[in-house]
Amino acid sequence: MLIGACQFELFLPESHSLKSKRMIVQSLKTRIRNKFNVSVAEVGHEDKWQRACVGVALVANEHKVIDKTMSQLLRLIEVDGRAEILEHLVEVY
Repeated sequence: MLIGACQFELFLPESHSLKSKRMIVQSLKTRIRNKFNVSVAEVGHEDKWQRACVGVALVANEHKVIDKTMSQLLRLIEVDGRAEILEHLVEVY
């Protein structure tokens, strides 16, 4: 059993208040959960309205499944257009 964990640092250029940030982040979290069946949570920058840190966790039997899922997650966020990925970190345990 392998556990994949990914942390995304996001910049939200369209966000002009904490309320609009919450709407964008909540929408992204819901889309990620529904599409990939992973655990996802906002794990940082809760008080900043144009920054967000989102954590994703996934359990799989093979390393390539984790790599593929995390690559698809990155692509989903990039294509969405409401958030820019500043950096990301993927770890497999």
